[in-house]
Amino acid sequence: MTEQIPTIETLKGFTPLDGLKHENLTALAKKTQINDLAIGQVLFKEGDREKRTFYLLAGQLELTDRNGASKMLEAGSNGTRSPLVPVLPRHFTAIAKSPVKFISIDTDLLDVMLTWDQTGDYEVSELQDSDDSGSNDWMTNLLQTKAFHRIPPGNIQAIFMRMQQVNYNAGDTVIKQGDDGDFFYVIIKGTCTVTRETPLNKDGIKLAELLVGDTFGEEALISETTRNATVTMLTDGSLMRLGKDDFNNLLNEPMSDWVDYNEAREIVASGGHWLDVRLPSEFEAFHEDGAINIPLYFIRLKLNTLDPGKTYVLCCDTGRRSSAGTFILNERGFDTWVLRGGLNNNPTDV
Repeated sequence: MTEQIPTIETLKGFTPLDGLKHENLTALAKKTQINDLAIGQVLFKEGDREKRTFYLLAGQLELTDRNGASKMLEAGSNGTRSPLVPVLPRHFTAIAKSPVKFISIDTDLLDVMLTWDQTGDYEVSELQDSDDSGSNDWMTNLLQTKAFHRIPPGNIQAIFMRMQQVNYNAGDTVIKQGDDGDFFYVIIKGTCTVTRETPLNKDGIKLAELLVGDTFGEEALISETTRNATVTMLTDGSLMRLGKDDFNNLLNEPMSDWVDYNEAREIVASGGHWLDVRLPSEFEAFHEDGAINIPLYFIRLKLNTLDPGKTYVLCCDTGRRSSAGTFILNERGFDTWVLRGGLNNNPTDV
């Protein structure tokens, strides 16, 4: 059962957490949990591959390997200052021999924070608005996304260094449907709404409401088309923005994995799925057998229809729109590939 987040002093008692700068450790603590185990409960099993880093705060754990050999770990001993059985897959099963308290941290997040701490020229908090507590997590939220786990540390540093803060009032239009794309945005304060105008609804259909830590604006930058929706401030707020060239060079390219047609078919044959992000009319004309059709501008709205445990090969006519869709899904932890060249340049089952 989750109790609370640990104090900074508690985290400093473990390695390599004791090497983090104070402000970065503070940011990490907000994403960290203290949990309980009753006697006989299992913390992890031999063979587990879950990317969690565990530290023992109180109590005793028994580690047992496949041969039946065992050893005891007691909180506060030298052997428990380091992560518990960090190598994956785990070689031991850990069972509570007394009431246990432990810390659980997302391993990828910890790795990104450690790398950022050791390569960045400033601390996470230095780009945060100290006058507004609601903005305190925006950078940590970004670092925690699966997308950022794939970006080289030097790129992460450059991204934050090149971002610019822009302030808006409630009702201001940030981007307008039909305009050329110029920036990628991150909300650090306030709330935005996303709407899309259609021939039957000139006022616009509401597609999403965006909060602190959410991002938008990447579709037009990646696909080199005009904005496909309008984003308006619901409240007063502040955004960080990254220019088109910096976005493509530093953020988008490292996140996209491309495959040719034959590789894509092998992925699908092994349990993956085609995800076609073209318009329904394009999809009806021709598409891959068994493909799922979700137009690019509906991707965010339809996320709950996709299975995070599945692999998706995104496709469109040229690869531009599917690359934009991949960015959105990768931000949310999906496993994706992009069909190189698109359907117009590959044989297709009609």
